[in-house]
Amino acid sequence: MAKVQIKELISDMAGEFLRENGLELYNTQFKKEGRDWYLRVFIDKAQTDPNAEEEYVSTDDCEKVSRYLSEKLDEADPIQQNYFLEVSSPGMDRELFAQKDYDRFAGRRVEVKLYQNFENSKEYEGTLIGLIDGKVVIRDDDEREMAFPLEQVAKTNLAVVF
Repeated sequence: MAKVQIKELISDMAGEFLRENGLELYNTQFKKEGRDWYLRVFIDKAQTDPNAEEEYVSTDDCEKVSRYLSEKLDEADPIQQNYFLEVSSPGMDRELFAQKDYDRFAGRRVEVKLYQNFENSKEYEGTLIGLIDGKVVIRDDDEREMAFPLEQVAKTNLAVVF
Protein backbone atom coordinates (compact mmCIF):
# COMPACT_ATOMS: atom_id res chain seq x y z
CA MET A 1 0.00 0.00 0.00
CA ALA A 2 1.37 3.42 -0.96
CA LYS A 3 2.36 5.88 1.76
CA VAL A 4 -0.23 8.43 0.57
CA GLN A 5 -2.96 5.78 0.74
CA ILE A 6 -1.89 4.87 4.27
CA LYS A 7 -2.16 8.51 5.36
CA GLU A 8 -5.67 8.69 3.90
CA LEU A 9 -6.59 5.36 5.49
CA ILE A 10 -5.48 6.50 8.95
CA SER A 11 -7.31 9.80 8.52
CA ASP A 12 -10.52 8.01 7.52
CA MET A 13 -10.17 5.30 10.13
CA ALA A 14 -9.36 7.56 13.08
CA GLY A 15 -11.05 10.86 12.18
CA GLU A 16 -14.34 10.38 14.02
CA PHE A 17 -12.68 8.77 17.05
CA LEU A 18 -10.18 11.62 17.33
CA ARG A 19 -12.90 14.29 17.09
CA GLU A 20 -14.95 12.55 19.78
CA ASN A 21 -11.90 12.69 22.06
CA GLY A 22 -10.96 16.32 21.39
CA LEU A 23 -8.00 15.34 19.24
CA GLU A 24 -6.91 15.71 15.64
CA LEU A 25 -4.55 13.93 13.29
CA TYR A 26 -1.38 16.00 12.93
CA ASN A 27 0.65 13.75 10.63
CA THR A 28 1.20 10.16 9.60
CA GLN A 29 4.45 8.54 8.49
CA PHE A 30 5.02 5.06 7.12
CA LYS A 31 8.79 4.47 7.01
CA LYS A 32 11.25 1.67 6.69
CA GLU A 33 14.15 1.91 9.10
CA GLY A 34 16.68 -0.84 8.77
CA ARG A 35 14.71 -4.06 8.37
CA ASP A 36 11.60 -2.76 10.11
CA TRP A 37 8.60 -0.69 9.01
CA TYR A 38 7.05 1.92 11.31
CA LEU A 39 3.59 3.43 11.12
CA ARG A 40 3.87 6.64 13.13
CA VAL A 41 0.71 8.53 13.90
CA PHE A 42 1.06 12.00 15.40
CA ILE A 43 -1.96 13.41 17.21
CA ASP A 44 -2.63 16.82 18.69
CA LYS A 45 -5.29 18.45 20.82
CA ALA A 46 -7.97 19.92 18.59
CA GLN A 47 -7.78 23.68 18.78
CA THR A 48 -11.31 25.05 18.85
CA ASP A 49 -10.50 28.45 20.34
CA PRO A 50 -7.34 30.15 19.01
CA ASN A 51 -7.23 32.36 22.12
CA ALA A 52 -7.33 29.44 24.55
CA GLU A 53 -4.23 28.29 26.38
CA GLU A 54 -2.24 25.63 24.50
CA GLU A 55 -3.19 22.07 25.50
CA TYR A 56 -0.88 19.13 25.08
CA VAL A 57 -1.39 15.48 24.24
CA SER A 58 -1.06 13.14 27.22
CA THR A 59 0.31 9.62 27.31
CA ASP A 60 -3.27 8.51 28.05
CA ASP A 61 -4.40 10.16 24.79
CA CYS A 62 -1.68 8.32 22.88
CA GLU A 63 -2.52 5.01 24.51
CA LYS A 64 -6.24 5.41 23.79
CA VAL A 65 -5.62 6.18 20.11
CA SER A 66 -3.03 3.42 19.81
CA ARG A 67 -5.46 0.81 21.16
CA TYR A 68 -8.24 2.05 18.88
CA LEU A 69 -6.07 2.11 15.75
CA SER A 70 -4.45 -1.22 16.54
CA GLU A 71 -7.87 -2.88 16.77
CA LYS A 72 -9.14 -1.21 13.57
CA LEU A 73 -5.98 -1.99 11.62
CA ASP A 74 -6.07 -5.63 12.78
CA GLU A 75 -9.71 -5.91 11.61
CA ALA A 76 -9.14 -4.33 8.20
CA ASP A 77 -5.58 -5.67 7.71
CA PRO A 78 -4.82 -3.16 4.91
CA ILE A 79 -1.01 -3.19 5.23
CA GLN A 80 0.68 -6.33 3.97
CA GLN A 81 4.09 -6.06 5.59
CA ASN A 82 4.73 -6.27 9.31
CA TYR A 83 5.14 -2.92 11.03
CA PHE A 84 5.30 -1.27 14.43
CA LEU A 85 2.52 1.18 15.29
CA GLU A 86 3.63 4.25 17.24
CA VAL A 87 1.24 7.00 18.38
CA SER A 88 2.68 10.20 19.81
CA SER A 89 2.39 13.96 19.99
CA PRO A 90 4.19 16.10 17.40
CA GLY A 91 6.50 17.34 20.17
CA MET A 92 7.68 20.78 21.20
CA ASP A 93 9.77 21.10 18.05
CA ARG A 94 6.96 20.01 15.76
CA GLU A 95 7.32 20.42 12.03
CA LEU A 96 4.84 22.72 10.34
CA PHE A 97 3.15 21.15 7.32
CA ALA A 98 -0.10 22.83 6.39
CA GLN A 99 -1.44 26.36 6.16
CA LYS A 100 -3.37 25.75 9.39
CA ASP A 101 -0.08 24.97 11.19
CA TYR A 102 1.50 28.21 9.98
CA ASP A 103 -1.62 30.14 10.98
CA ARG A 104 -1.80 28.51 14.40
CA PHE A 105 1.84 29.15 15.27
CA ALA A 106 2.23 32.65 13.81
CA GLY A 107 4.08 34.76 16.36
CA ARG A 108 6.10 31.79 17.64
CA ARG A 109 9.82 31.24 17.19
CA VAL A 110 10.68 28.86 14.32
CA GLU A 111 13.69 27.33 12.63
CA VAL A 112 13.63 27.24 8.83
CA LYS A 113 15.93 24.89 6.91
CA LEU A 114 16.41 25.44 3.18
CA TYR A 115 17.45 23.11 0.39
CA GLN A 116 19.94 25.66 -0.94
CA ASN A 117 21.99 28.50 0.53
CA PHE A 118 20.37 31.90 0.84
CA GLU A 119 22.78 34.66 1.83
CA ASN A 120 25.41 32.02 2.74
CA SER A 121 23.21 29.92 4.99
CA LYS A 122 20.67 27.11 4.79
CA GLU A 123 19.28 27.66 8.30
CA TYR A 124 17.38 30.62 9.72
CA GLU A 125 15.60 31.30 12.97
CA GLY A 126 13.06 33.97 13.78
CA THR A 127 9.48 34.80 14.63
CA LEU A 128 6.97 33.25 12.27
CA ILE A 129 4.84 35.79 10.46
CA GLY A 130 3.09 33.07 8.46
CA LEU A 131 2.77 31.22 5.20
CA ILE A 132 1.84 34.04 2.86
CA ASP A 133 1.40 33.68 -0.90
CA GLY A 134 3.39 30.44 -0.93
CA LYS A 135 6.27 31.85 1.11
CA VAL A 136 7.37 31.13 4.67
CA VAL A 137 7.80 34.59 6.18
CA ILE A 138 9.82 35.18 9.36
CA ARG A 139 11.27 38.16 11.21
CA ASP A 140 14.82 37.64 12.46
CA ASP A 141 16.40 39.09 15.60
CA ASP A 142 17.51 42.18 13.65
CA GLU A 143 13.83 42.85 12.78
CA ARG A 144 14.55 41.95 9.15
CA GLU A 145 11.64 40.24 7.41
CA MET A 146 12.60 37.30 5.20
CA ALA A 147 10.39 35.32 2.83
CA PHE A 148 11.37 31.87 1.57
CA PRO A 149 9.41 30.23 -1.27
CA LEU A 150 7.82 27.07 0.14
CA GLU A 151 9.39 24.87 -2.56
CA GLN A 152 12.84 25.96 -1.30
CA VAL A 153 12.02 25.14 2.34
CA ALA A 154 13.15 21.69 3.44
CA LYS A 155 11.57 22.02 6.89
CA THR A 156 10.01 24.51 9.27
CA ASN A 157 9.98 23.55 12.96
CA LEU A 158 8.95 25.32 16.13
CA ALA A 159 12.08 26.36 17.98
CA VAL A 160 12.43 25.02 21.49
CA VAL A 161 13.09 28.00 23.74
CA PHE A 162 13.81 27.57 27.46
